[in-house]
Amino acid sequence: MPSSNPLPPKENALFKRILKCYEGKQYKNGLKFAKQILSNPKYTEHGETLAMKGLTLNCLGRKDEAYEYVRRGLRNDLRSHVCWHVYGLLQRSDKKYDEAIKCYRNALKWERDNIQILRDLSLLQIQMRDLEGYRDTRYQLLMLRPTHRASWIGYAMSFHLLEEYKNALNILETFLDQQQKGNNYDYEHSELLLYQNLVIQESGDLREALKHLEASQDQIVDKLTVKENLGELNLKLKCFDKAADYYEQLIQRNPENTIYYKKLIEARQLSKAEDILEFYLKYTEQFPRAMPPRRLQINFASGEQFKNLVDKYVRKALSKGVPPLFVDLRSLYSDKSKVEIIENLLLQYVEALKKVGKYSESEVNNGPKEPASALLWVYYYLAQHYDYLNQTENAINYIDAAIEHTPTLIELFVTKGRIYKHAGDPQEAYRWLDEAQALDTADRYINSKCAKYMLRANHIKEAEETCGKFTREGVSAMENLNEMQCMWFQTECALAYQRLEKIWRSFKKVS
Repeated sequence: MPSSNPLPPKENALFKRILKCYEGKQYKNGLKFAKQILSNPKYTEHGETLAMKGLTLNCLGRKDEAYEYVRRGLRNDLRSHVCWHVYGLLQRSDKKYDEAIKCYRNALKWERDNIQILRDLSLLQIQMRDLEGYRDTRYQLLMLRPTHRASWIGYAMSFHLLEEYKNALNILETFLDQQQKGNNYDYEHSELLLYQNLVIQESGDLREALKHLEASQDQIVDKLTVKENLGELNLKLKCFDKAADYYEQLIQRNPENTIYYKKLIEARQLSKAEDILEFYLKYTEQFPRAMPPRRLQINFASGEQFKNLVDKYVRKALSKGVPPLFVDLRSLYSDKSKVEIIENLLLQYVEALKKVGKYSESEVNNGPKEPASALLWVYYYLAQHYDYLNQTENAINYIDAAIEHTPTLIELFVTKGRIYKHAGDPQEAYRWLDEAQALDTADRYINSKCAKYMLRANHIKEAEETCGKFTREGVSAMENLNEMQCMWFQTECALAYQRLEKIWRSFKKVS
């Protein structure tokens, strides 16, 4: 339905230019054109122009003026779908999604078949989990654009989300039957077939999913996903030989993927530790540069064999300088005998590296010395090792030795702060994190860690100032953190206020 106050050709041309300026983000030009229309005494209260001026002002951050103009425009033209749509966009920008949906529905009363309004409505219905409403809106879009691929997929997806798999598959099948048959399948068609297969899998009919995938694999461009799905489906259907073949092909393609090895073990039905260890040793020989088989075999070794394997693995990591080595091996610490072996090896490395620059004194004549950084990484590992075992004094000694060796490595200061945190000294932990942050003020991660340690030490104002280095200019750090939904900051603030016995402020943070 047209506006109740239509513009003559000249002003209508200006109004269209306002729309183009809004779409092109030329907001100041849009305001100029709006001013030209509104300066005409006949159209000073033209609803749609006032609404578009309000929308443009909202994009420039002038929110109060924006609402004033949009509401004024709406009062002057309640039958305009443009005014209602604009009011909905304003509400959506303020995250008032329920109100925005009401506005879109009002807009559709006056312009039932407006595709843009229906699209915006469908997005908000998904946001609010109104799946039945989303289905109805997608049906309207399909009726308006029956030749568009997105219309069919969107409608099928609405049934998929409602777990009405049969309806979703019927829609996809109908759409695929309408497509021209040929050999030139594009990537979108390929992805549609994979999506169809996903829906079949989720419906629970795994045999049909396998049959569909095998029939469609020539039309699917993403061969990696096809093989992964074929392997997984055969494994679930207990066709172990076929599954093993697929996972062997996948390992040949990418020997760094840990999941492929685990799935192949499952397909080969290996359950004994010695069989699994032999499996990994075979692939270590086949792919000497691949990390997963070298690391995973350590999980299944024991005794002297474990010592030899972990010795090789740790030496290589220390020589290369791999900071997260402890995190990598931490899963082994559930076995006390393995912890003891690792500790003895690391202490042996310290003595040997100090004396002869090698990992073992017996290797003094074998090849060149290890890099100077090797001793640093041994210290770093031992500090984390003793911290994990709650031996704080030993952990502090080794991290101090590492800092003395290389006083510019940020990870050392962060680790020292973590050791003090685990020891129950938040003030000293914060001091070391502050020092780490001072070494690299451009590192957002260190900045966030430092702010968290400040809050744990009850330094709320300092934490806010620290976060302010990475928040938007012109807005207070706390307000910007709220906008970004940075919940850890609010939670830590609440706990800090609780420790300071400012209970009302603590409640305010969590409410």
